[in-house]
Amino acid sequence: MSTLLSPAAGPEAPAGPGRALLRTVVRQVATMLLVLGVVVLLWIAGLRLFDVSEYVGKGPSDVWTTLFGEDDSAELRGEIGTLLLETLGDAAVGFVSGMLAAIALAALVVRSKVMESTVMPVALVLQTVPLIALAPILILVVGRGYAIVAIMSAIVVLFPALVNITVGLRSVTPQMRDLVLVYGGSPSTVLRKVAFPSALPALFASVRIAVPGAMTGALLAEWLATGRGIGYAVVSAANRSQNNKVWALVVVITLVSLLLYLVAQLVESVVLSRFAQVSATGGR
Repeated sequence: MSTLLSPAAGPEAPAGPGRALLRTVVRQVATMLLVLGVVVLLWIAGLRLFDVSEYVGKGPSDVWTTLFGEDDSAELRGEIGTLLLETLGDAAVGFVSGMLAAIALAALVVRSKVMESTVMPVALVLQTVPLIALAPILILVVGRGYAIVAIMSAIVVLFPALVNITVGLRSVTPQMRDLVLVYGGSPSTVLRKVAFPSALPALFASVRIAVPGAMTGALLAEWLATGRGIGYAVVSAANRSQNNKVWALVVVITLVSLLLYLVAQLVESVVLSRFAQVSATGGR
């Protein structure tokens, strides 16, 4: 009888939300490390498979030596650090401008069919026209300052984020919408208190896409317009046949992009886990 009443005999208690979140974080970090390992293996295999000249193709050990094993490595790391800060600033400008534009336009698209028929074709055109073709026109219009960085990065970020967020905002069921309207809410209330919370997964999916997109847009803007940051430094070093520096710059910006993507994933896990807890407890 005592065995039947013992807690050990009952079903195992489910793991708490904190433990589930920890497992998710560990899984995401492990996945990112696995992806990084696969990329390194493909890098080495690609150099050997295509028999790339050692003068042009540099492997992981060559990049490590360039960054840490030569007399001028400390100076190079300092230079790359300065360039990286400039590129991260440019990417941040593009990320913020692109995401804010996507959220605002998605809210308009959801509210109005006329806005949808106007906004979506324009966004699609901006997505399909190569930035290298748009760059000269944009430079003539806005110059070579932060405005061009914001516009070019936002173009890369805008369309996928706009589509994802629009789909998320439209995930509100008719029953939920009718309930808010019956209790005196307006369509704006539905959008603010129901649609946006239900669109959080889509919003974070857009953020994960926008992080590397903003980095790509910043690199393109630096190469084509501003003449600063890692985007311009890579082209400049390649023109001077400084191949070790080119590979070091590319590896650093790639690792930083992967790290930022991982950070976006971790923030998504924490926020959605917290939001689920609040929803489960009725906001208490």
